[in-house]
Amino acid sequence: MKFPFFASFIVFCLWLTFMLHRQRNKEARVHKSFWDQEAAANRTRRQSLEGLDYIQIPFDALPMEALTEDPAIAECHETLRTLSENPIVNFTGISNTDLKLKYGAPNIDILSRYDQSYTVLVRTLQKMAETLYQKGYVAEACQVLEFSVKTGTDISASYKLLATIYLEMDTPDKISGLLPIVKGLNTSLSGRIAAMLEEFLAKSAG
Repeated sequence: MKFPFFASFIVFCLWLTFMLHRQRNKEARVHKSFWDQEAAANRTRRQSLEGLDYIQIPFDALPMEALTEDPAIAECHETLRTLSENPIVNFTGISNTDLKLKYGAPNIDILSRYDQSYTVLVRTLQKMAETLYQKGYVAEACQVLEFSVKTGTDISASYKLLATIYLEMDTPDKISGLLPIVKGLNTSLSGRIAAMLEEFLAKSAG
């Protein structure tokens, strides 16, 4: 009775050794591929940045006259004006390696600043929209959030608040319109945000 058990144990050990070896080889290939790509990226010469999708803040289309006496809103306005003085680009989901390969290693610092400005932008828009909504400026909050969505934000709270507003306005069809946008986002959060919007649609149908 002991021999079959011992034989099975040997087979299991051999199988485990094989799987571990295969996993190590796979990790080694991935590791080598990454560093090969990184090396190529670091050799890439500076490229023109003229074709980037620069984001312009449309002050004339935002509710800049609403609730101006509120400190939070005033702070948001100041941040938006400061951001508007420098380039803003959404690089969400794009690695530094890919940026260097496409635009050149010498541009990586400036591209990082463009992306950091974008992060500050969408966070500021979310804060501005939340404050407006909480103070009863629902339509104005909607304007802010719709601009944020156009820039490709992946802040789930922005989509949640916008969907809430659409339900309050009895325009659930606009929630449906958000789904293709969300599914096209270059972010790991895309599926989660889409599922949340579908829950809002289910509520409207029920």
